[in-house]
Amino acid sequence: MRKIAIYGKGGIGKSTTTSNLSAAFSALGYSVLQIGCDPKADSTKNLTDGKRISSVLDAIREKGENNITAEDVLFRSPSGVWCVEAGGPTPGIGCAGRGIITALEKLEELGAYDICKPDIILYDVLGDVVCGGFAMPIRDGYAKNVFIVTSGEMMSLYAASNIASAVRNFGKRGYASYSGVILNSRNVPDEVEIVQKALDEIGGDIVSVIPRDSAVQEAENQGKTVIEALPHSEMASCYRELASRIIKLTEDEQ
Repeated sequence: MRKIAIYGKGGIGKSTTTSNLSAAFSALGYSVLQIGCDPKADSTKNLTDGKRISSVLDAIREKGENNITAEDVLFRSPSGVWCVEAGGPTPGIGCAGRGIITALEKLEELGAYDICKPDIILYDVLGDVVCGGFAMPIRDGYAKNVFIVTSGEMMSLYAASNIASAVRNFGKRGYASYSGVILNSRNVPDEVEIVQKALDEIGGDIVSVIPRDSAVQEAENQGKTVIEALPHSEMASCYRELASRIIKLTEDEQ
């Protein structure tokens, strides 16, 4: 089983990248589970025809922690991807990071992984802060490989540096390893060179350069991934190529 965490600054295109990867992996014949770890609970909406699914924390609030079942929080997309949203606390109350911990522990308790039997698990994680909760997927054996989505913009690279540092700290304890960055282009002048220069200090390599393309918005307007809405487009080919590279770079743990 490949266990992969995708981190990145909010708004950088992390969820778009993750959901397109999930769809690409599924099209390749893998059983895929995508777990959204953003409090907004919108990681999987492009896999579910633009509809938001009930999050783990929503289900707990509605039914009580001891009354929910796997069916309350585990959904199968039209493309065959299993989808889960961790969710977040009531605004102004509680800790979003703690919500991720609760959600991941509850999924284990409910036997969600046994139901899905995934070949690949993708954790979509907000990376503006890397506190204990948001670091949960890269510790305790949840994820094995971490990829960071970034652009050539300063704040995105700042977040990438913090995430890479956090992953290295956990890596010393035998947890997840930093496997490189995915450059989600924002058409910043000399963007590839800027990111490569930053990586000289941060470490790691550019795994793939994803161009800025209107196909992404066109697909999202349909509530779909590019892989599903525009399978013959250049962008779909980019995501499929990225999926193939990640397969080669990640460990398949039996």
